[in-house]
Amino acid sequence: MNALKDLIKRYQLASLLLLTVLLAVVLPLTLDIFRLNLVGKYLTYAFVAIGLVMVWGYGGVLSLGQGVFFGLGGYAMAMFLKLEASDPITTKIQSTPGIPDFMDWNQLTALPLFWEPFRYLSFTLVAIVAVPMLLAWIISFAMFKRRVGGVYFAIITQAVALILTVLIIGQQGYTGGVNGMTDLKTVLGWDTRTDSAKYILYYLCVALLVASILLCRWMQTGKAGTLLLAMRDKEDRVRFSGYDVANFRIFTFCLAAGLSGIGGALFSLQVGFMSPSFVGIVPSIEMVIYAAVGGRMSLVGAVYGALIVNAGKTFFSESFPELWLFMMAALFIGVTMAFPMGLAGLWESHVMPWWKKRAAAKAPAPVAPLPATPAPKAAAGTDTPPLPPGVSGQQAA
Repeated sequence: MNALKDLIKRYQLASLLLLTVLLAVVLPLTLDIFRLNLVGKYLTYAFVAIGLVMVWGYGGVLSLGQGVFFGLGGYAMAMFLKLEASDPITTKIQSTPGIPDFMDWNQLTALPLFWEPFRYLSFTLVAIVAVPMLLAWIISFAMFKRRVGGVYFAIITQAVALILTVLIIGQQGYTGGVNGMTDLKTVLGWDTRTDSAKYILYYLCVALLVASILLCRWMQTGKAGTLLLAMRDKEDRVRFSGYDVANFRIFTFCLAAGLSGIGGALFSLQVGFMSPSFVGIVPSIEMVIYAAVGGRMSLVGAVYGALIVNAGKTFFSESFPELWLFMMAALFIGVTMAFPMGLAGLWESHVMPWWKKRAAAKAPAPVAPLPATPAPKAAAGTDTPPLPPGVSGQQAA
């Protein structure tokens, strides 16, 4: 039991257990399937927020282009789903049956070569993680090996997001253009639009999210996490100690890209489409807001940040369609100004001290030790001196 308590304390699993209960038990029991599917959509963004905690919070490198990796993972899954939905029987009314509809509209007569591997689910699952990580490695290797960081790295990642958005929209015949890829309905014949499928996909998302948090927490408590914090605060000292700062940052950036790709793939599965609107600069900045509101040093806080910001976005857009953007901006500015370390910082600085003080007040007061019993005094009027130690009364007589 003590070993279990030490494990929970070391890896801070108590907050993760509370989050897991909320996501896996409370929300499914209290929300209808429509709202639960919305929560599942919000949780796909939480993968990006977790990656930002590692890159920005621990690594000290702000990336404003995480939507790129989210989109690449989403498009990889969408390509597989679109090919499955474009079998020759379903597309027999097209000029060229057996290819996606947007290709037929753009006068393509054959499936492009780079689409062929996405007919296979095994290749797609690898590509969901490998493609974002490959692009992240190219970007980070070119930047970090030349010691490019700070605001310059943030601007470069924004430029990459803009370039990829323009590329996707411009190559309409290969990517679906501004409309994206729609009508994604089945996975190996399994209909993802049914209520039971939505529950399964939701729990799959929760399970992968918890596993991602455990992986990142394991890294944080190890040598890698210590070095990331040291590089963030004293980069030159770590470099002079013999460590390659660039390699550690490249690895962390690639890890964040892989997590973002998983989130994008789950988004395509749960929502049923993917478009360039999730790849550009604006969604990438929104993803940074998730980590900032939740706490850029807290993995669990980043998940809460993604849930709260997206829930607020949905509520404000439904209730105040003309003012919701201003309300979202006010929410972000207010939280970051009042709580610079996000909601997780509020928990550590206010809630936990109050809880500990309350627990100490309820604890029973310690029992004071009994006073020592004084030695018996001689009777009044007697002048008999005390006997020396070890001498009895008869010996004295």
